[in-house]
Amino acid sequence: MKINRKTHMELRLQNLLFTLLFLGVVALVAWLSTRYSAQFDWTAGHRHTLSEASIKVLEMLKEPVRVTAYARETKNLRDQIADQVGRYSRRKKDLTLSFVNPDTQPDKVRELGISVDGELVIEYQGRSEHVQEANETTLTNALQRLARAKDQRIVFLEGHGERSPTERANHDLGQFGDELGRKGFSVSTVNLGVTPKIPDNADVLVIASPNANLLPGEVSLIGEWVKQGGNLLWLMDSDNLKGLAPLARQLGVQVLPGKVVDASTQLFGIDDPTFALVADYPPHAITYGFQTMTLFPSALALDVVQDNHDFEREALLNTLARSWTETGPIEGKIQFDADKGERQGPLHIAYVLTRELKAEAKDADKKEGAEAAKPREQRILVVGDGDFLSNAFLGNGGNLNLGLNMINWLSQNDQFINIPAKTSPDRDLQLTPLASGIIGFGFLIVLPLALIGSGVLIWWRRRQR
Repeated sequence: MKINRKTHMELRLQNLLFTLLFLGVVALVAWLSTRYSAQFDWTAGHRHTLSEASIKVLEMLKEPVRVTAYARETKNLRDQIADQVGRYSRRKKDLTLSFVNPDTQPDKVRELGISVDGELVIEYQGRSEHVQEANETTLTNALQRLARAKDQRIVFLEGHGERSPTERANHDLGQFGDELGRKGFSVSTVNLGVTPKIPDNADVLVIASPNANLLPGEVSLIGEWVKQGGNLLWLMDSDNLKGLAPLARQLGVQVLPGKVVDASTQLFGIDDPTFALVADYPPHAITYGFQTMTLFPSALALDVVQDNHDFEREALLNTLARSWTETGPIEGKIQFDADKGERQGPLHIAYVLTRELKAEAKDADKKEGAEAAKPREQRILVVGDGDFLSNAFLGNGGNLNLGLNMINWLSQNDQFINIPAKTSPDRDLQLTPLASGIIGFGFLIVLPLALIGSGVLIWWRRRQR
């Protein structure tokens, strides 16, 4: 193309117009960025995105949440806190964050008991929670505690060798007790031999696999607690009910002879056939939306006694069809034998019992025209296994979340069911001594020798040319 003066002018105008349009687009994008924001989390595991559990907790908080960070003028610390809290405020617009330099308000810091630089105080509906380390696990747990309208007390029976909610032995429930505390429950124990009364403010009584017989008077106290409408979680680990047979008759529940076994668990890498798997769940508030497989070691099969009972009884956990109750010794090759009275699966290993109780009318309700008090539902859960919540097996499958769902349902907190536990990510790498030795030998001996050998080989070949 021949370039004349007119063409040259047109090219200049085109370039000028393109430059002006480009600068205009850049200015428009810059202006929009000050009014709107968009973020994308492309990290593995979505480390910068709120989990499903955190989002569900935020959806339960209907009123504004105020977060105050007591942090010095340290840019890295304040940026980290702003980043963590910002993930929540982007989801909940009335969740606000403000910073206070603790050096400028020593009296306030002393009054609130602030002990760590960067400690957060989260306030909601007049209640507050302290968080010393700003991460999603601690923030979500604190918000969930604040979402509970009142303090709720879970009382564990003790004095008969029961699993403890505070101890760390493999068979104890210490980790489960800790998780209940993080979710806002108050966990305590009662020894009816010392204090012959179940606390009036107990929301749930837990009987966790006693090893010694209860005294008749203690059994009567528990029976009266149930009769008066108390909520109960009973974990069984033996067909010897340790003196609690009257309670079983009161509830209309019985234990089938033998242990639940599933010889095909070796397909899943489990050598012990006494591990019962539960993969499907019936429609119930406890298992609503619950799809994770759970594991029950040495479980007992339960059945209901067809007597007249006030309770509505419903099987909650059922083993697979290939399981059965093994009444003989569990060693070597085992197989189902109907002649010995063994029962083929699916077997029921947990029952929920409910009944409607008439609410006691208060004085104000007795006035003419006052609305009648609403009836209350008593809730009881009997599980033929206590190991699934123990420190040794709590982390298997969905055991932890199922246990939390059970406690939330028993304590009438249905709105918290189906909120999975937000736990700290496992960042520990545990190696066996053999694996550690191989890695150490490889990096300290094999790799340096290989590098030296390759260098010598290259040097020798060059000399041969």
